[in-house]
Order: sequence, then structure tokens, then C-alpha cells
Amino acid sequence: MRTLRVKVKPNAKTRALQEQPDGTWIAQVQAPPIDGKANEALIALVAETLDVRKAQVSIRSGASGRLKLVQVAD
Repeated sequence: MRTLRVKVKPNAKTRALQEQPDGTWIAQVQAPPIDGKANEALIALVAETLDVRKAQVSIRSGASGRLKLVQVAD
């Protein structure tokens, strides 16, 4: 089980997930922060980047903010 500290940037032009030197992650998603669309896009992006199923990725805290704790099951 891994926990990632992620700062999400919704409405971005590109999709990207990058680890920062301090261990946090920056996620750029194209979805707007409306009706959980950005959260769904974040889960899909993390799953794709870390090569796991979407069902293994969940948002543990910060679902309504830009700073989130994302948990990835092994």
C-alpha cells in the first residue's frame, strides 16, 4: 500500500503526473473540477502511470480540494 501526496491542477492542457524532489506529486488533468470529474481523471491518470488497475487507486482525503492523499493498493 502506497500513499501519495498529490496537488491537482484541473483544466490543464495536457495530462501529466510528475514526482517532485520533496516527494509530492503534481497531477495535471484536463477534466474540470465539477461533479468529481477531476477526481475520476486523477484516479485514471495515477492508475495508468503506476501501471495498476483503477480499482486499486482511491482518494483517502482532500476529495474537494486541490491537495489530496491518494492511496494505491499493491
